Amino acid sequence: MKPAAFAYFDPTTTAEAVELLGALGDEAKVLAGGQSLVPMMNMRLAKPEAIVDINRVKELAYIKEADDGLLIGALTRQRAVERSSIVKKRSSLLAEAILSVGHLPIRSRGTIGGSLAHADPAAELPAVLLALDGWVQASSTRGTRRIPAAELFIGPLLTSLQPDELITEVCFPLLPPGTGTAFLEVTRRHGDFAVVGVAACVTLDQQSACTRASIALLGAGETQVRATQAEELLIGSRLDERAITAAGAAAMAGLDPVGDVHASPEYRKQVAGVLTQRALALAWGRARRRSEQ
Repeated sequence: MKPAAFAYFDPTTTAEAVELLGALGDEAKVLAGGQSLVPMMNMRLAKPEAIVDINRVKELAYIKEADDGLLIGALTRQRAVERSSIVKKRSSLLAEAILSVGHLPIRSRGTIGGSLAHADPAAELPAVLLALDGWVQASSTRGTRRIPAAELFIGPLLTSLQPDELITEVCFPLLPPGTGTAFLEVTRRHGDFAVVGVAACVTLDQQSACTRASIALLGAGETQVRATQAEELLIGSRLDERAITAAGAAAMAGLDPVGDVHASPEYRKQVAGVLTQRALALAWGRARRRSEQ
């Protein structure tokens, strides 16, 4: 199929892009990598009256370190993140999770900002941002604002972005020393959307007790969700088998997943609990090894 007719704009600067979005409002959609929007348009699930193509806004493609974390421009390709030595060195969770995003051709076109703005409940990058307590910078003709991940994703394919706002930058906060991370997911085939997945971070003190834990689940609800009850159970624990099993049960108990042709709600819930236990065990082991180095 072919998309419905639309007006096309290709700005070359951020200022020009946000000006167009401000003028077009609800009529416009932003085109970055196009890995989600173009298929939806071809199937006429999306019929925007105007497209603002930001691929020529080169100032939005970068990866750099800052005091509060890794700052990544919204137009940065997922493949660039995958290959980045800075990401590999400074954000183990992002480096591991990016390998599960689709296939190589998809990562070569798909962008960091596009994945977050699309807000698919089964997407990996929103879960990573949520687990790290990250944020996005949204720009419009009214200025810029910082939106925490916990406030960005509000429903399936739905964010708190206003129609005239453009994600321009994403911050993945750096984790403290003594932290181990892990990302796991279950898919029907490699590169498919995740049935369920989990991003986990565990920070240990010098006595190997847990001082910080974060667990974000994907494919287990209408948005990516934090397993806060499970996180609270881990604080002060030495993360033995009993503690990890209890955290997995707590993560599973707080879920209300949706069933579809790929999996029933009961299956998703059960897998979420199992993956949480496995991810915590991995993160714990990695944290212990780092603390011994």
